[in-house]
Amino acid sequence: MILTVRHATRYLYSAPMRGAVQSLRLFPSRFEGQSVRHWHVEVEGGIRGASFVDGAGDRIEGWSVRGPLNEVCVRVEGEVETHDLSGVLRGHREAVPAAAYLRPTPATQPDAALTALAEAAVADAKEPLARAHCLSLAVTEAIAYRPGATHAHTTAAESLGLGEGVCQDHAHALIAVANITGMPARYVSGYLFSDAQGVAHEAAHAWAEIWLDGLGWVGFDAANACCPDDRYIRLGSGRNAQEAAPIRGLALGQGSAEKLEVEVAVGAAQQ
Repeated sequence: MILTVRHATRYLYSAPMRGAVQSLRLFPSRFEGQSVRHWHVEVEGGIRGASFVDGAGDRIEGWSVRGPLNEVCVRVEGEVETHDLSGVLRGHREAVPAAAYLRPTPATQPDAALTALAEAAVADAKEPLARAHCLSLAVTEAIAYRPGATHAHTTAAESLGLGEGVCQDHAHALIAVANITGMPARYVSGYLFSDAQGVAHEAAHAWAEIWLDGLGWVGFDAANACCPDDRYIRLGSGRNAQEAAPIRGLALGQGSAEKLEVEVAVGAAQQ
């Protein structure tokens, strides 16, 4: 499938700021499941800085914007050809060992309820791939998709307690239950295209990957009860949403309120 992306993120400030710096993880991953036809990232009025590939294989680019400024706008436009690999991250080059993703973060810290969910889900499953699928299904059934039910800092334990959340919460919960059963897992950010038959989701999307011996990293989207296929564009990963955030930055100044506006459109181009 050939997918097109238009993504604009605006940070609006109530008073002029002295400047801003941005760290962008907005570049499609390089692996057998996707190839970039063209891709352009720009911070309006900004100065492009260093670009590098980190140990997880994600490209990161720095930008700075000189003030005074009342707005910072990050724009992405591109086209990616995708292939369905049944969620397997085949051909992705990275240096971080899978075991590094066994350590919990505040967002994925397990509690008694998550432990009980994990143990019940894999009670009758022995093979690693089957166990991963059981864990993903358990999270899907335990946390209903409900936009606005949670916020950016909601933890996996809190969303499970509420019984509802968004894709970020499903990913955090799946990471938590996978770690409980001894499987490394990580958070993935990206985009998701849905045609007229698709289920509700955010076009700027998130899911989890679980490390399985013999297969490597395999994606599981508990929010949509499936593995990533050719409707997905993978950007980057981390132990949680904060580490995998497509945009991280800092505005320099005081006494200003910040407002965030995001527009994302993912479409399918003619083959």
